[in-house]
Amino acid sequence: MISSLKKGDDFMEKILKSLKKITNEENIFCNEPMKNHTTFKTGGNADILVMPTSKEELIECLKLDVPKFIIGNGSNLVVKDGGLRGLVIKTTKVNNMSLDGDVLEAETGCFLGKIAMHARDNSLTGFEFACGIPGTLGGAVSMNAGAYGGEMKDVLIESTYADRDGNVHTITNAEHEFGKRKSFFTGKDYVILSSKIQLKAGDYEEIKNKMEELKVSRNTKQPITMPSAGSVFKRPEGFFAGKLIEDSGLKGYKIGGAEVSTLHAGFIVNAGNATSKDILDLIKYIQETVQKNYGVLLETEVKIIGED
Repeated sequence: MISSLKKGDDFMEKILKSLKKITNEENIFCNEPMKNHTTFKTGGNADILVMPTSKEELIECLKLDVPKFIIGNGSNLVVKDGGLRGLVIKTTKVNNMSLDGDVLEAETGCFLGKIAMHARDNSLTGFEFACGIPGTLGGAVSMNAGAYGGEMKDVLIESTYADRDGNVHTITNAEHEFGKRKSFFTGKDYVILSSKIQLKAGDYEEIKNKMEELKVSRNTKQPITMPSAGSVFKRPEGFFAGKLIEDSGLKGYKIGGAEVSTLHAGFIVNAGNATSKDILDLIKYIQETVQKNYGVLLETEVKIIGED
């Protein structure tokens, strides 16, 4: 809910007044702890966080002349302990879905798991690979998310996006320029509004069983019961990040409340009251250790934003 901003912050007060014209006050939060909006459960406060409830509201928020950060589920994100200045736009309430035959259209804030279940319930196959990825469509398209042999590039028809002036554009699959965990949107100030996904008719029981198999596999191999941001590091050419970390003897290694998962060394988990600094210090220590042992510099896959 809305609370008072810092005294004398006239600029942010103007932004707040503008937001009240765009969406209901219940969707606007001041001095909002980002630990409530990231899967790591860490991060300092955002000056203002807004949760638009439609593509139209989202576009109007984008037009505001203020520094902005766009997040979905915060599942691939580290927000530093100093928090975020300006406006955070969280998209998870922009989450409508529709079906036209075997084409599913989903808005940016739709959770991948819900898309997969909607496809399953309509006996449509092709999206099972994404059933356990804990993110939203917008982030998944932007980074070409994938698992178990499938990627977003395999099923996407087109995406509609807005630039920071609120202008709307539509691009085809090829125009996404998909790569390994990257796309046309990587490093750009564009916000995906919705995407169309090509599925095909399948058998409900087969789809259901496949999703359950993938769920069991994920549950046994990944620390899903603890706060984390998934795989912390990109896969280095010719290696597996998790194996390099494990072979360096770092499984279970802790700095503060941040720990290298004992289940999967490619994951860092919040083992209890971790700060973002704990996580970032552990990332740095892992990088230094692996580079010393194997001459490989691990690049982070998680996005790091905010102030110290």
